[in-house]
Amino acid sequence: MANAIQLIVGLGNPGAEYAKTRHNAGFWLVEQLAQQHHENLRAEAKFSGICGKINHAGEDCRLLLPTTYMNRSGQAVVAVANFYRIPAQAILVVHDELDLPVGTLRLKQGGGNGGHNGLKDIAEKLSTKDFWRLRIGIGHPGQRERVLDHVLNPATKDEQAKIFTAIEAGLAALPQIISGDMQKAMQQLHTNHTE
Repeated sequence: MANAIQLIVGLGNPGAEYAKTRHNAGFWLVEQLAQQHHENLRAEAKFSGICGKINHAGEDCRLLLPTTYMNRSGQAVVAVANFYRIPAQAILVVHDELDLPVGTLRLKQGGGNGGHNGLKDIAEKLSTKDFWRLRIGIGHPGQRERVLDHVLNPATKDEQAKIFTAIEAGLAALPQIISGDMQKAMQQLHTNHTE
């Protein structure tokens, strides 16, 4: 299909101190996907990231966890996209989303960055907002000045459970997303995951 996904990017911050923080929800999903496919992700310096590859229906799909820190994610994305000649429309970025209730999943193409520094940098480096996003709701702390603290701290046990349920639903819809059947994937995600 025209919309087939050739690169899945999980957003997060590298290092043990960030591993369990809400901002790393994108990392979690891509790590689970690699495990499902028995793929060992490897650090690749030329891509400033941890990389892997899965095969879906005979087509290769690259996996990337940028190790540049969130606000420079675009550097890793553009390196992989240029090397493998992957257009922006064939890239799926998986990220945490403040503006969605905890455990809600949404799939969309293009749009703004909602103050998300990872998305902002990717759009700047790719010179387009046309990539796909799989948004994992982490909820909003209610006040703007508490946002940084919220994203850079671990979720509560209850939130963690909801986020992991959402990730499982995301993984279940990924075959459709990778194939480019976005309507079917959206239907599946948006009906099962409304609060």
